[in-house]
Amino acid sequence: MTISENLNEALSTLQAFISHEKNLKAVEDAGAMMVEAVKSGHKIISCGNGGSMCDAMHFAQEMTGRFKNYREALPAISISDPAHITCVANDYGYAHVFEKYIDALGSPDDVLLAISTSGNSENIVNAVEAARRKGMGVVGLTGKEGGKLGPMCDIEIRAPHTHFADRAQEIHIKVIHCLIDYIEQGVGEK
Repeated sequence: MTISENLNEALSTLQAFISHEKNLKAVEDAGAMMVEAVKSGHKIISCGNGGSMCDAMHFAQEMTGRFKNYREALPAISISDPAHITCVANDYGYAHVFEKYIDALGSPDDVLLAISTSGNSENIVNAVEAARRKGMGVVGLTGKEGGKLGPMCDIEIRAPHTHFADRAQEIHIKVIHCLIDYIEQGVGEK
């Protein structure tokens, strides 16, 4: 695939996502859920594997740091501490690395941002089950057919199905930026 073909495929995937009103509505609904959580004194916890972990970290650092506006830090945490991950993976298995963190720090009315391009990552599914036990809201960024994760979410935002995860990841980071922008506007300057 040439560079031009690669970029045009990315553009086509984004256009396919934007062309469905339900996708835009899902992003808006997720943003509204997150704004309500933040305004009510709750936090957003994000998680993912590989590139999706990088996206989860990016979301949290833009919330606690700065995206577009200079403002007070907003309460968000990514589950990305290597000591926690390796401890839990060693003692309980990798399937539980996000779940145990939610068990320890999740609270009712917090929001979990669960990111999985396949929708089938066992540790993400387990994190959502833990979030449910805690009374948390769940926003899922998925791809393909949504996998097991899709129907478990309060709000699923699904990237269009493509052959590889890169296109889903590109949609996910655009959605993450839209969510942060929505949250910044929703909570306003403090």
